[in-house]
Amino acid sequence: MSFRFIHTADWQVGKPFAHVAGDSGAELRSQRIRTVQRIAELATRKGVDAVLVAGDAFDSNEVADKTIYRTVEALKPFGGTWVFLPGNHDAALAHSVWTRARTMGLPSNIVIADRPEPIDRWDGRATVLPAPLRRRREVVDQTDWFDDAPSPDGSCRIGLAHGSVAGRLPDKGDSANEIRDDRAERARLCYLALGDWHGALRIAPRTWYAGAPEPDRHKANDAGNVHLVAIDGLGAPERIETIPVGHFAWTRLSVELLGRCDKAIQALESLEADPRACVVALSLRGSVTLSERNRLERALAQWEARLHHLDVDMSGLVDDPSADDLDALDTAGFVRLAVDRLRAKAQDPADPEQAAARMALRMIYLDHLRNREG
Repeated sequence: MSFRFIHTADWQVGKPFAHVAGDSGAELRSQRIRTVQRIAELATRKGVDAVLVAGDAFDSNEVADKTIYRTVEALKPFGGTWVFLPGNHDAALAHSVWTRARTMGLPSNIVIADRPEPIDRWDGRATVLPAPLRRRREVVDQTDWFDDAPSPDGSCRIGLAHGSVAGRLPDKGDSANEIRDDRAERARLCYLALGDWHGALRIAPRTWYAGAPEPDRHKANDAGNVHLVAIDGLGAPERIETIPVGHFAWTRLSVELLGRCDKAIQALESLEADPRACVVALSLRGSVTLSERNRLERALAQWEARLHHLDVDMSGLVDDPSADDLDALDTAGFVRLAVDRLRAKAQDPADPEQAAARMALRMIYLDHLRNREG
């Protein structure tokens, strides 16, 4: 008998996005709840038996009550079972977001899996084995109890955990909350639904991270999805459909310039997503002339208005004044002599005042342009 569910994790509703100021940051926060509603609508449309949230539904245990209420409201389009596992951000402490949620009169279809005990709400077709975190960092593998956990004969055993599969993550993972890489085999699981890694990833046999449904960082790790999982019976391989639900596209661009700024502008123009939904980190290195620096800054100002958010790192970009730049200043006498001396300093890597000289030349050039345009 088949069992179908949505595997998701790492919503981190209430994430402050402190580095994104103003309306842009507020929109990032609001979108996370809209994405939760999108998951609920998807679950209803696909007719699944449950939605399993493998930890970090909330960014912290200190999120406002209003945030909890709004999240619960977003769940309403799906009337089936929701199973929420406390993760490292929203651990099942004595006083937590989960204890506050319970006082709000949660609907009966919402299960807070804050105790390590089997959950069977599907007439014996499936048993969910949760491994809640009761503190931010656990030293012992919280999935150990899965191996001997009871379940009805013929029931599909599904593990639900939050942490790092030992030695398997592609980047340096968190050493806390480790999970054995053979847990699915040892515990006779049909599927082990994991959270903590924010990208979609098959990490071991029958062991998956679904990733964060709403991306929140500049990382190419296949975030922005949920997994629609179908288990057709004991021993049958899991069938996974990765479904995009995220709204914002977080993109990191790195561009090297030599004289002109065209490559930087072209990189922004090549963004595939709607610019209004793009959160871009642009790193520029190399050198540009003063006239090109002025053109670049004007173009970036326009892109900053078009994109949802733009961070630009120009610490690796230096000014390389051309002869045309300096001739455009149309100076003579003492001023021209000062410009020539600044240019010599700006071109000498051994001069301790090289950076200051470059900045001074740029300021003189921009001041000249303003006076000419005014």
